[in-house]
Amino acid sequence: MNSFNTPSDMNKTRQLGPSGLEVFALGFGCMGLSYGYGPGVDRAAGVQLIRQAFERGVTFFDTAEAYGALNEEMVGEALAPVREQVVIATKFGFKDGDPTAGLDSRPQRIRTVVENSLKHLRTDYIDLLYQHRVDPQVPIEDVAGTVKALIAEGKVRHFGMSEAGAESIRRAHAVQPLAALQSEYSLWWREPEQTILPLLEELGIGFVPFSPLGKGFLTGAITANTAFSKDDFRNVVPRFSTDAREANQALVEAIGDIAKTKQATSAQVALAWLLARRPWIVPIPGTTKLHRLEENLASTQLTLTPQDLARIAEVLARIPVQGARYPAQLAARVGR
Repeated sequence: MNSFNTPSDMNKTRQLGPSGLEVFALGFGCMGLSYGYGPGVDRAAGVQLIRQAFERGVTFFDTAEAYGALNEEMVGEALAPVREQVVIATKFGFKDGDPTAGLDSRPQRIRTVVENSLKHLRTDYIDLLYQHRVDPQVPIEDVAGTVKALIAEGKVRHFGMSEAGAESIRRAHAVQPLAALQSEYSLWWREPEQTILPLLEELGIGFVPFSPLGKGFLTGAITANTAFSKDDFRNVVPRFSTDAREANQALVEAIGDIAKTKQATSAQVALAWLLARRPWIVPIPGTTKLHRLEENLASTQLTLTPQDLARIAEVLARIPVQGARYPAQLAARVGR
């Protein structure tokens, strides 16, 4: 008997990849519980929020070695009682699990990460294993081949990549079919529309947008005057400079105006827009607050009409986003 409820709204599922990986339309990005956006939450609070997400219908949870052992441990503890009812994704790809130390996707390193993740997650299999970033020092065929072997051994069920470029995706997919690509995609970062979305459609690969709310900016809660804590990743992002935030406020205000006509929030419109782009897109917004979790999940009930989508397209064409997505050293790691 579980100590918490099972999901009640399971009709809004989506499929990732050719092998039938089925998940709720909105996943839960766990990174911010302990990493990336300043002080996280304590272990008990993280476990509780993950369980609350499951109770409200979420079946897809995203973590990574790079977010620290605590992050995977929160996921493992929270979901152990319902392991067979959820899909857990984690990632390898950084030297010693440290994003500041460089990339490392050597086959033996992949295996080490998987063994550690299995322990942290309290499970004997990983549903979806991503390469966090393409490592130019290791042929992608070797990476895909290693994951293929792990799948054959039963330790991994599906293969994914994160922030990979078209050529790497094709080459990896030829060795071990990808279930999903995880990359940033939102109303204020639309580059995937150029080559990535058509490629994924061609190959039958699902798409998992991270930062679907523009690292919080699209919610309207961040202004030019917002001060981030010293260990918040957004401090080094050009798009979050004071000048860029001031310029980008126009986009948030325009989306907010559309949200009012729908009796919704800006965040809900931003997520509903992503869900309307393709039936195989599953965004993974993260939060540390229950009321934000519930706000995000309500986006699955919001239908944007063709007129709504046309209005959003007009706003996007009229208001270009200011500032680069990443500083130069991090931008060099994506799209390979």
